[in-house]
Amino acid sequence: MAAAGLRLLGAVWLLAALLLLRPGAAASAAVAAVDGRRAIAATGEDFVCATLDWWPPDKCDYGTCAWGRAGLLNLDLSNKVLLNAVRAFSPLKLRLGGSLQDKVLYGTADLRQPCTPFVKNESEMFGFTQGCLPLRRWDELNAFFQKSGAKIVFGLNAMKGRVPLPDGSMGGPWDYTNAASLIQYTAYKGYHIHGWELGNELSGKGVGARIGADQYAADVIALKTIVDDIHRSTPSKPLVLAPGGFFDPDWFTELIVKTKPNLLNVMTHHIYNLGPGRDTNLIEKILNPSVLDGMVSIFSNLQGILKSTGTSTVAWVGEAGGAYNSGHHLVTDAFVFSFWFLDQLGMSAKYDTKSYCRQSLIGGNYGLLNTTTFQPNPDYYSLDALKKLQSICPICIELSQQIKTQHLLHVQIFFPCFFPWTFSPLQCFTVASPHGNQSSSNNIQWHQQDPRLRPLR
Repeated sequence: MAAAGLRLLGAVWLLAALLLLRPGAAASAAVAAVDGRRAIAATGEDFVCATLDWWPPDKCDYGTCAWGRAGLLNLDLSNKVLLNAVRAFSPLKLRLGGSLQDKVLYGTADLRQPCTPFVKNESEMFGFTQGCLPLRRWDELNAFFQKSGAKIVFGLNAMKGRVPLPDGSMGGPWDYTNAASLIQYTAYKGYHIHGWELGNELSGKGVGARIGADQYAADVIALKTIVDDIHRSTPSKPLVLAPGGFFDPDWFTELIVKTKPNLLNVMTHHIYNLGPGRDTNLIEKILNPSVLDGMVSIFSNLQGILKSTGTSTVAWVGEAGGAYNSGHHLVTDAFVFSFWFLDQLGMSAKYDTKSYCRQSLIGGNYGLLNTTTFQPNPDYYSLDALKKLQSICPICIELSQQIKTQHLLHVQIFFPCFFPWTFSPLQCFTVASPHGNQSSSNNIQWHQQDPRLRPLR
């Protein structure tokens, strides 16, 4: 494991050196001090995560239908490449959800209507009618999850029972009957679910619909009661997660205050900070440090909310595809996207995010796997290398004032980080070249109280 880690670290170090020392550029001195004596945060062993979505084959964006048969209802679970791709992470956390999540019914005994698939209808929210998950398909999915060793987080439909309110939001208590029936069936069959997540992108201003934080908190408490009751004789209970939406400080604060200290295990938020997939400037955004650093305030604010409210709830990124509306072919499924992805992984770890779920494992133009061939895209290898190294342990980096004020080009560098109590070999920080078109000669200064900490040669 250590050898594999050093190979990855050496490769990324070389990449950084190539970016920093471009031929013909004027050099200027800069200093980065690396303090390996203490960690500023730590991720868990299951930091690595990916998503599976509900989109049918006829989901299209900007005239391109990029999902194929990658949706939960029609994904080819017998494909050996898919099985091995998931098994390689052993275990890979998979979050099942997405935009159509709040339009999904479950074909359990309480369902008093036919269990039919989604049908394209542009007059409906997100362009599709209500759909249904047959129990037969749920059985097939769980057989695949057990065979591949995946850990599953399932996103529940949080829109049942809602009524429109005068302010444009949706109100009324959550009708959890169908969801509770699915949870009960799942427990009866002995399927292990790592967590149940309530709703998709209903927080704050919402996407398609929104629900107030006060009502959402009551619904989270109802879900927690259901999970605890069904698993009352089980020593290890599934996690309860919410809201699976975009960060809104006031909304998130109210939710956490009304569910503390331990009714909500995980607070999840989504990231699509690059804008729409059709944007022709995506590559420029991916390589722009100002755009990348724009996420710092969200990670920092969420970390601050959790600390200040005295809750045991932890933060996850529940879905992150960078560019919404299925991404952009040859950008979000290409090597260049690793500059955004690795930056996100390092930044989220620094602010104590315990898991980061990439949209998607397969499907759209941002899948870790090719939708047609199931072969890995570049970011699959980035995530696979990270998984082999177990966990991220950020350490303190101090940059000279010259770097802070004059340097604009973003570069990720990973360092090994060894501590007596654990093996935590990844560290991510940023250095830069001045003005975006010159390079700097960077002097890395090491605080070496621990003699095992050495710069790569």
